[in-house]
Amino acid sequence: MITTSFEKATRSVKMPDAFRQEPESNGAVIWCLYHLMSVILMVPYLIASVSGSASNSVGVHHSLFTHPPPTRAPKCDRMFISNAVGRKNGTFEAPLIFNPMNHSRQCIFTFIAAEDERVRVTFNKFNLRDSPPECNNEFVDLYTEIDDPLIDLIKTPFGGRYCGRILPRTRISMYQTLVIGFHTDVTVETSDIFQGTYEFVNASKYEIGTPAPSSVCTFTIYHDRKKEGSFVSPTYPGVYPKNLNCQYRFLGGAGQRVRVEFMDFDLFYGGPHCPFDHVKVYDGSSSEDPLIGTYCGQRRNLMVYSSAENLYVEFKTLKRTADTQNRGFSGFFEFSEVFVNLAFIGKHDAQHIRGTECDQKVLSKQESNGTVYSPNWPFLYYSHIMCRYYIYGMEDAQNLEKVRLEFDKFDIPNNDEECNEAYLKLYLQGQEERHAVDEYDHVFCGEVVPPPVVSEGPRLMMIFSSGSSQGKGFKVRYTFQTDYRVPGTPSPNGKCHFTYKSESRKTGEFNSPRYPANYPSNTYCQYIFKGLPGEQVQFVFNYFKTKRLLSTSSGYNEMCTEDWIEIFEVYPSGRENKFGKYCSKTAPGPIVSDVGIHDMKVVFRTDKVEVASGFSATYLFISSAQNLDCGGNITGSANGIITSPSFPSKYEAHRQLCNWYITVRPFHKVLFLFDFFLIEGEPDERGCPGAVVRVWSDLSQPPIELCGEKLTNDTRQILSSSSVLKLQFVTADKAVGSGGFKAVWTEVQEADTVCKGLLCGQSGFCISSSLKCNKLPNCGINDDTDEKNCKKFPPQHCGIPVPKKFIWTCTLWLG
Repeated sequence: MITTSFEKATRSVKMPDAFRQEPESNGAVIWCLYHLMSVILMVPYLIASVSGSASNSVGVHHSLFTHPPPTRAPKCDRMFISNAVGRKNGTFEAPLIFNPMNHSRQCIFTFIAAEDERVRVTFNKFNLRDSPPECNNEFVDLYTEIDDPLIDLIKTPFGGRYCGRILPRTRISMYQTLVIGFHTDVTVETSDIFQGTYEFVNASKYEIGTPAPSSVCTFTIYHDRKKEGSFVSPTYPGVYPKNLNCQYRFLGGAGQRVRVEFMDFDLFYGGPHCPFDHVKVYDGSSSEDPLIGTYCGQRRNLMVYSSAENLYVEFKTLKRTADTQNRGFSGFFEFSEVFVNLAFIGKHDAQHIRGTECDQKVLSKQESNGTVYSPNWPFLYYSHIMCRYYIYGMEDAQNLEKVRLEFDKFDIPNNDEECNEAYLKLYLQGQEERHAVDEYDHVFCGEVVPPPVVSEGPRLMMIFSSGSSQGKGFKVRYTFQTDYRVPGTPSPNGKCHFTYKSESRKTGEFNSPRYPANYPSNTYCQYIFKGLPGEQVQFVFNYFKTKRLLSTSSGYNEMCTEDWIEIFEVYPSGRENKFGKYCSKTAPGPIVSDVGIHDMKVVFRTDKVEVASGFSATYLFISSAQNLDCGGNITGSANGIITSPSFPSKYEAHRQLCNWYITVRPFHKVLFLFDFFLIEGEPDERGCPGAVVRVWSDLSQPPIELCGEKLTNDTRQILSSSSVLKLQFVTADKAVGSGGFKAVWTEVQEADTVCKGLLCGQSGFCISSSLKCNKLPNCGINDDTDEKNCKKFPPQHCGIPVPKKFIWTCTLWLG
């Protein structure tokens, strides 16, 4: 610190308190006595200055008393000087000013502390005329970083300009001197526009340790000189200055760790990364060591531990013009050998979290496993410690895991059955992300080994608090399991294999992995549905989308070569019959297994390229006795017509199932042709989720699945591969209803046989001669051979005598 001869002189004389207060407020007599005392005090200084530089004496008087700007008002200046026997605190207030010409007036309030002191100034009342930020006519300027009283104020760091009604926050001088400059051009000024208190405070609290010679706030703190104590920012609790660069180096001994706790922390907040004013803490003796954290803004309960014996704290503020009034920080440091030894973490897969006493994290290495322990394992843990365990599975575009815990050893003594003091709390839902430490899922204490637990997502946290107890602690094994987020009973081997049993639940949902998020690539999943004898299984798909890189028109069967699902009926014998293969946007229509088949299987497979959102579906086990079939078995006929329920009216908007089995004579086939077709859905864009028509031309192969309103020639006319053809119409509860369908079927023989009936000229089919002229397209599309050369009778001729061979024609018309 720089101490002038004038300051030394003033400290040697006992000054009455009345002379140390504001002259104008004490009357003219005191004002005169004050100046007389000032002259007496300056006599030895002036004598001592004869042999020295006269300019120095003038400089001291100039800087401490007059600071003469052009509008100087000497009678309103104030000076407050600390001495060994006088008061260390007092009050100050604005001067009484008469200024009829409204000249600009300036008053200087100078506070000078002793060599081992600082100045603390607090405003209790503030009501200046102007409003910030202009402050052009009436304002207060603060100077708190005056390291040399001889220097002009304009050359010292500026502490801020204030006006209006908002109180400036407390200020503490960086050195021994603090100056308040008051400027006004008002006609009459009274003392009530600002008032405050001052105090000369002990500066030893700012001497943290061994100071560096080149900095006012850089210290080294040695463990053998001071094992614990407080440390504060350079002017705490006053507003900290700009352009600071402070370092606090804590050097401990072997086997020690350092704890720093910030009881009060108030820095300018410039954003989450603290690009402006900040405190940085390093895990070592310099800024070259690993960074623990960067802090700014307002923080509560900020506590930092070193990993070894040294800790380095750096406090920086920017040189800027912005007006900020933050306090800085007040902290406590401690060197100790009793902080948790971190060896119990380092010897295993866990990693100590820098800056904490014993927190650790465990990150998955993809379906990996390991063990975590209580502190000091296998010996008794310490009392009054708290450790957090963050066990995190993988969570990215390709992987998602959850955490399973299984306890091997457990001993946390606690006299309280509620586990309020010593405990192990488990958080299974990622509560730490929202700082919800009171929302734990389980709490354990005592000697009973807890049951296994599984997290609901990829994050699991444990908090161990020893309280005043000491015990053997715990040993717990963790396993990272792939989390498919699929409801159902998962396979014990962790694969994407799920089972749904009727005896457990009659209805529910199943979906692709991670739905509604994208499923992972290169995935294989199985969904097994096990009903009871006498039941059938129904599926309804509510959402469906797999990725499609190839330009296919629809997503059925052989068109699916990338990502897809397959659906199988599983016979009691174990034989599987593929129901269909689906991909792209083509959602499967409602599916119901055949009578006698109570098990089904769904397979979901993806390749290594691209992904999509997948599917969501519901399942239902239904009793065959309650599942009324509106179809039937058709045999012994050469042709017929099949229509949807209620045709030609719309089919109803509810769940229904119709199965028709058409069986013709051996060595014959079924020619099936849709004469009318209008079913809700769109095969290329969304499939047939509400209603579907399926045609099995070969019972051993997947059916043709149809919906919409447009059929191609390949789907409008279908030829069975044998003498049996199956037709199915299924609607779900979410169906909206539509026109339905009308289909004509005909027993045919192909052209390579000798035709004993009617040979169709275009299609080459051989049909029964009895089908000629029945007004049905029995020969197929674009072949009217069976309707040529038919003798037609007007409808009014029906019922009158006609040749016997034409009676059937009238019967058909009447029907």
